[in-house]
Amino acid sequence: MRLAALADGVILAWGWRRRLIALGAGASGALALPPLDLWPLIVVPMTVAVWLIDGAVGRSAAGRFRAAAAVGWWWGFGFFLAGLWWLGAAFLVEADKFAWAMPLGVVALPALLAFFPALGFGCARLVWSSGAGRILTLAVMLSLSEWLRGHVLTGFPWNVYGMMLAGQAQIAQIASVVGLYGLTLLAIAIGAAPATLGTAETRPARWRAPGAGLVVLAGLIGFGLWRVPAEPSPLVAGVQLRLMQPNLPQDAKFNARNGEAILNQYLALSDRATSPTTPGVQAVTHLIWPESAFPFLLGRTPQALSRIAALLPPNTTLITGAARAGEPLPGDSRPPIFNSIQVVDDEGTIVSSYDKVHLVPFGEYLPAVLETLIRRVGLSEFVAVPGGFAAGTRRLPLSIRGLPPAAPLICYEVVFPGEVAPQGPRVGFMLNLTNDGWFGQTSGPYQHFAQAQLRAIEEGLPLVRVANTGISAVTDGYGRILARLPLGREGVLDSGLPRAGPATLYARFGDMIYVLLLGGLMLVSRIAPRD
Repeated sequence: MRLAALADGVILAWGWRRRLIALGAGASGALALPPLDLWPLIVVPMTVAVWLIDGAVGRSAAGRFRAAAAVGWWWGFGFFLAGLWWLGAAFLVEADKFAWAMPLGVVALPALLAFFPALGFGCARLVWSSGAGRILTLAVMLSLSEWLRGHVLTGFPWNVYGMMLAGQAQIAQIASVVGLYGLTLLAIAIGAAPATLGTAETRPARWRAPGAGLVVLAGLIGFGLWRVPAEPSPLVAGVQLRLMQPNLPQDAKFNARNGEAILNQYLALSDRATSPTTPGVQAVTHLIWPESAFPFLLGRTPQALSRIAALLPPNTTLITGAARAGEPLPGDSRPPIFNSIQVVDDEGTIVSSYDKVHLVPFGEYLPAVLETLIRRVGLSEFVAVPGGFAAGTRRLPLSIRGLPPAAPLICYEVVFPGEVAPQGPRVGFMLNLTNDGWFGQTSGPYQHFAQAQLRAIEEGLPLVRVANTGISAVTDGYGRILARLPLGREGVLDSGLPRAGPATLYARFGDMIYVLLLGGLMLVSRIAPRD
């Protein structure tokens, strides 16, 4: 059979041919990610992964580990190279300063991230079997390596393999129980199941894993259809949000000379009529602007606060991203600068703030252990803040007049599953202000929005997301989009605020259910019959 010949070709491949197969198979996985969301293609990288590990031979356990890890590195390198190519756009915003370093983001970062799937492949090979159980072995070990990627050295859980299925509304609902890493475990198992069609010797053995995979997939779809109600989510009474998406080019946005022009644009756009019944900001209770909205310190610019106060009707509140200056530490000549969300009342007073806790390495700060070396080769943070941003100390609910308590999330803080909601009483919604203008019209903003949408499903919390260049949106706690502004468009978006639903199992127990599922599947993989 042709599939058996294909499997044999992968298993027996050697040298550069084997590496190219791994590279291409891994890269194909990016097609299942946003914006394409060709999720059935998850079968290609995962099925080929099984065959590559089948062919990882050695005279000892250590030799087999090295052989599997080596091919796993090429597989992971292909996946991250194809899935993160858009990072190169950030190096071109100030091309005179950063273009020379583009290979560090486009090639070196995928090369480093590839060590995580390499570890997953190698560990899987140590307990590999000849039957359908090896499908679950791969799922367990590869999902564990993804969990590590999301936590080691502050973590980088971008494009975790579960995101290949997250674009399907019904399938993604299982994240409310098992979270992103549980979805990843299931995605790998479902994608890898067809591998036995090319390697099993008997017909029953050949169809055992694919049949189970189809049953699980059908179960996930059924769960999603059952979980999501047919009727729209109820709205918080008396709340009318206006999201302002200015679509400013990144190179202009952080130029201090453009500060007044930028504020003028924000004020004019915020007061734009959207319908005969919504003539402007007069009908709005809460106006929301994106991350780092100004190339100046809002709290130290009274003229800007005065103009904002003149725009806001009585009892209307502005929520905006802004840089904030703290108090200088003893012995320091400069105050720390925070990437913040600030709440401004109708009198132009900043009444509350949240400082970003989880900063972007190399984008907003340089890791201390590498800072001296990095500065010697001429690199700095991307943000135009001398010394980079300082990190906030705690993730606390943000109190906003007229709204339930909010979980404030700036930029990529929203991509960390299990870390988006503050400790203590349950908040009413997630507020995500971001600026994806660094990445232009690429896949990056679509991937970022998809991850924010999955956090809404995991936590059962509505999401209000405002982005400089898009995608700005309001979703309910099931990830359903109530209103949306597409990427690359200037505009305002009016919407109510959905009410939060009951806390999901994932919101209550976090990754504990994933751990239990992990142990159960590992046990099944060991007792599964061999071919």
